[in-house]
Order: sequence, then C-alpha cells, then structure tokens
Amino acid sequence: MTEEKAKKCPVELAMGMINKKWVIQLLRDMFFGVSRFNEFKEGKPNLSNKVLSNCLKEMELNGLIERIVDGDDSSNIEYKLTEKGLALNKVIYELAMFSLTTDIDNKYYSEEDKREISQIFEKQLFD
Repeated sequence: MTEEKAKKCPVELAMGMINKKWVIQLLRDMFFGVSRFNEFKEGKPNLSNKVLSNCLKEMELNGLIERIVDGDDSSNIEYKLTEKGLALNKVIYELAMFSLTTDIDNKYYSEEDKREISQIFEKQLFD
C-alpha cells in the first residue's frame, strides 16, 4: 500500500480516533453509564485532570461524544455517546471477548468469570 493510500486507510482513520491511552476505557465507561468528569476518574489513579480533559475534548472533536451543560451551571456537565460513539459497541465488545477467549490458561479469569463478564458486556453493549 502506498503512503498516500495508507493515509486514507479506514483502519488507520478509526485508530486515529481511539488510539489515545484512555479513549477505549472512557468509551467503555460511558457504555456502562459513566457520564461525569469525576466519575471517569474513579478507579484510574494515573489519569490526571489535564489528560482527562484533553481526552474528552478530542473525543468530542472526533464526534464520538457530546458535551452537555445543564442550564447555567457550567460545573454540571455530562458527556454522552453520539451515534458515532455508540457504533463502537461492537469494537469494545470484541476487545473484551478477545481478552476472555485468549486467556486459555485462565491466568486472569476463571471459566465462570469469563461467562459472567461476557454476559455483562453483551448486556451493556447490545441492549
């Protein structure tokens, strides 16, 4: 593939939107109901306010999320997946399934955990 065509490769274009360190985790969180700045930080001690803010702005610029300010209170901001962001449900599901199905030795998950996690992701991403 030539360099010019590689710039237009759909895989590279998609990866350009989701390849930042926290994007996939933030999208996953949004599918699981997280919508506010401080909620995104829960369980992510290495995620600074500055990085989170920049990541959310870039996700908004890429059309994956929208920022909703509730009335006059600029501190009451929610983030919502757009149709484009919602379309990543299959990608996130497949990433989760990849981890579960390639954990052949049950190094990270027991078989029971795998079934349970699979059901949770399927419910959240496809209901």
